[in-house]
Amino acid sequence: MAGDTGMAGMLALLLWAQTLGFAGAQTTQLLVDPPWRPAKLWDQVTLTCQGSGTAGATTWYQDGQHWWQEGPANFTVTASGIYRCDRPGIGLSLPMRVLNARLVLQVPAWELLEGDTMTMRCRCWQDMSVTEVRFYHEDKEVGRSLTGTKLSLSPLQLNHSGRYRCGGQVDSKVAPWMLSAPVTVTVHVPVDIATITPRVLELTPRDTETQRNTVAAGVSGAILFLLLLVGIIVAWYQWHRLDARKHQERAPPDPMALPVEDPQATYMELQRQPWEPSDIYDNLHQKL
Repeated sequence: MAGDTGMAGMLALLLWAQTLGFAGAQTTQLLVDPPWRPAKLWDQVTLTCQGSGTAGATTWYQDGQHWWQEGPANFTVTASGIYRCDRPGIGLSLPMRVLNARLVLQVPAWELLEGDTMTMRCRCWQDMSVTEVRFYHEDKEVGRSLTGTKLSLSPLQLNHSGRYRCGGQVDSKVAPWMLSAPVTVTVHVPVDIATITPRVLELTPRDTETQRNTVAAGVSGAILFLLLLVGIIVAWYQWHRLDARKHQERAPPDPMALPVEDPQATYMELQRQPWEPSDIYDNLHQKL
């Protein structure tokens, strides 16, 4: 019975440690609406900070500078820049750029997985007309369209990661041909495939801050989980020993056990006292 209780407690502690380990791997998330990155200022962009803790305890940063202490969980952007948010005990979110450029290449803001379809769109300031659009991957042209402004890649593969740009003929007399700023795309391996099929991922000098932060968050979560697991195992072992000791001290005496009487004479004493067989008959005669 005691073993079953100890095993149940051990399983509960392990589940608790696993939950904390996953919680430690979580990071503050910065969501954007509409869900495109980089965001365009004239789209009435809304940024939302998600994470544990109180929503009113959100700290906002703009262009690397402390901007809004104890701000709301979400707000509508009114100025271009690079935004990040922070929740107590979790850390900074990944950056989100809001541009006010004349030509912008946008990609989906959600995580891109291997096998998915990614649609890129090339947009001009205030949605002005842009034609003869060309798309570039690492400065190599990967597609063009005379009238369209979108390009879809499917199915996504790991080698689709990298920097993308778009260029086109803008309906403007100032700069008829324009080229957008580069946008970094990272294709991730799905979790179920990553856990079954090991892969060797090579980090290149062009890895973005997103990749570095993701790896750092995963390593920190794994280390925290291992530390919690070791601490819980040691605590359970100490608790089990203490419980066993208390159980032995509280055990009632056995009523069927015979009391131990002090011997009247030791073996050595009997050896030192000589006796004769007639002593037995003398003792019986006296009793009779």
